[in-house]
Amino acid sequence: MSAAAASEVTARPTASSVDIDHFWEAYDAAVKVGDPARQLLIMQQQYIDRGTPGLHAFMQAKGYTAQSYVDAIRSYPHYWISIRPHTLRAPSAIAALEPQLRRFQALYPAMRPASIYFAIGALKSGGTTQRDKVLIGAELATGDDTVDISEMTPKTQAWLRTYFHSRPFDHMELLVVHEFVHTQEHGQAKDLLGQSLYEGIADFVAEQVTGHLPPLDYVTYGPGHDAVIRDAFVRDMDKEDTGGWLYASTGAPFGVRDLGYYVGYAICQAYYRQSADKRLAIKQMIELNFDDKKAVRAFVDSSGYLGKAASR
Repeated sequence: MSAAAASEVTARPTASSVDIDHFWEAYDAAVKVGDPARQLLIMQQQYIDRGTPGLHAFMQAKGYTAQSYVDAIRSYPHYWISIRPHTLRAPSAIAALEPQLRRFQALYPAMRPASIYFAIGALKSGGTTQRDKVLIGAELATGDDTVDISEMTPKTQAWLRTYFHSRPFDHMELLVVHEFVHTQEHGQAKDLLGQSLYEGIADFVAEQVTGHLPPLDYVTYGPGHDAVIRDAFVRDMDKEDTGGWLYASTGAPFGVRDLGYYVGYAICQAYYRQSADKRLAIKQMIELNFDDKKAVRAFVDSSGYLGKAASR
């Protein structure tokens, strides 16, 4: 096989959305019977037992069970009716992924293959990974402003309103590449600094591949408030608890969710700008060992982003 042919094989995504079809078959059967015990059996047999390795990895990563699905279906009937047609667009998203992964491979030739699965979760995550699997929760990642969130708690409504306003389906390639970068990263972050950099690297590399960042609050708020964010972050960066900086809608500094992503991205941006060899800089980001706190700190120090604030 020629090098070009080998590259084509590596870049072509192994992607599946069959779990979405299975979910709606199980959903239709479950809502007809009404009885919770029978619904539980239906979701187990018609959805989970027929699931791909991706669905099973997604369930393990997020702690989903058959009961999780039954509870979600029974609690938010209008939500599921309104999200259904959106989830059925997943195959068109898959079709658009190959050129993005080719760009990623051109940027990072050592890219390892990973499988991409679009499944239905129980409203905990639009996207995550497990080892060599990219896992997309289509019941969130395909939504927009038309989805009915009226049955949710006020806090969940506030989060979903912002998330759906960003029209995540329109930026699906960005989400998938972000998660794909995570399948290439090494080790487990030990503190807020490491975890923010872990996410920031994925955002930065995804931007290099796709040409844009997600239209979320941390992206728009961060640059205009960089100095105060930096000072606040430095005070918390050695803590194991990520607090409101990541993955939380409460206790967020400055009232903006996920500013840790912004800080991690800004560190990468500073590192990249001062690097003479841009491709090497990307490689160093992706191959940073998060098990090694000294290596993480050395990378951050080399960026110069935290500067004097980090030495106070």
